[in-house]
Amino acid sequence: MRMTAEGLALIKRFEGFRADAYRDAVGVWTIGFGHTAQAGPPAVMAGMRVSREEAATILAADVEQFATGVRAAVTVPLSDGQFSALVSFTYNVGLGAFRGSSVLKAVNAGDFAAVPGRLALWVKAGGRTLPGLVKRRAAEAALFARATAAPEPQPPQSQPPEPQPPPDIQPPQPASLWRLFLAALRHLFHI
Repeated sequence: MRMTAEGLALIKRFEGFRADAYRDAVGVWTIGFGHTAQAGPPAVMAGMRVSREEAATILAADVEQFATGVRAAVTVPLSDGQFSALVSFTYNVGLGAFRGSSVLKAVNAGDFAAVPGRLALWVKAGGRTLPGLVKRRAAEAALFARATAAPEPQPPQSQPPEPQPPPDIQPPQPASLWRLFLAALRHLFHI
């Protein structure tokens, strides 16, 4: 299971890029593509600034950390698209929330049809439904559902070749069989 470019683009689109540190909807200091100190270094504080390139480097480290956490929590095989949808979700809500979520319970039960609906429940921050979270969960649910409906192509399985008779042995022809039969009769009856 690996993060896809589509999954990474989803995170970037919904997090957006902010060069200057800001407080998010629940008051947590955030910078770049949604990086918080809870995700790991660097610690975000007032007055901090990052370039787009620095933010992309931080994002890559954060996504790998969340991907590792999702891999550890999931007990069933997933397509890369399903996995990417879950990493995006976890990037937003945190590993602790993901581990205790009904989303993970449905995934590990193999109830993939229930996952989009479970994702749609996670649209509140600070006790309020946020339109941005509603859109993000819809995008994550769509990515998960697409990846569930259309499994990723597998390489074709090679079939063993059909056995062929060795080239120097030819099956007897009908006329040859008749001659063999007559020869056997002559031998038996001494004709």
